[in-house]
Amino acid sequence: MRSENNPSGQSGHVESGAAISDSERSLIEKVRRAQIIEAAIDVIAARGFAKASMAQIAERAGVSKGVISYHFAGKNELIERTAEQVHEGLEAFVASRLAGQTGTADWLRVYAGSVAEYMSGHRIQLAALGEIFTHFRTGDGNLRYGIASSERIYTRVEAVFREGQLRGELRPFDTRVMVVTLQAGIDDMFGYWITHPDHDLTAHARELADLFWHATRADSRPGP
Repeated sequence: MRSENNPSGQSGHVESGAAISDSERSLIEKVRRAQIIEAAIDVIAARGFAKASMAQIAERAGVSKGVISYHFAGKNELIERTAEQVHEGLEAFVASRLAGQTGTADWLRVYAGSVAEYMSGHRIQLAALGEIFTHFRTGDGNLRYGIASSERIYTRVEAVFREGQLRGELRPFDTRVMVVTLQAGIDDMFGYWITHPDHDLTAHARELADLFWHATRADSRPGP
């Protein structure tokens, strides 16, 4: 692969004649890719998925369209990497908050609360992700990030509900139905917040977690 600083592909020298190592070149390319992805997030969030063009993303990133083409095979790959980067940041944050949580009630509250906490500081990323999820389609016309792409999340949360049932904390219920409904509630929470920026996202997440705890707990007494 040729460096964008060395399009001729020769010996790793930049125009000044100073040699750069493979590790330095790798770091430069990593930083450039991150810069382009951040530009894509900004443009998609501001203009919407349909109106976001590669030219606008390149202008926002301060590079040429050729530089974007060097780092990404096309717009589809750029959009996929953008969605992945936002998700990776969110998942790492939530995982750090959930570490050590065992009881279902606490797990639900930390899960919903940590997702809300992360996204409250990443509103632009959330807006871009919403546009991608709603409008990005595969070659056959299907949504790229439809229900099927949420299977990993469903499976992970479903395991938590099943463990709660085995411990006797939760009543018998269809865990898949409950998980799909919970995730839909979280998605709608963010959709409402994007439309109503002054809405208390933290309180919404707390109410959502309490709602599902009372709906799934093994007894009907008021929760803690």
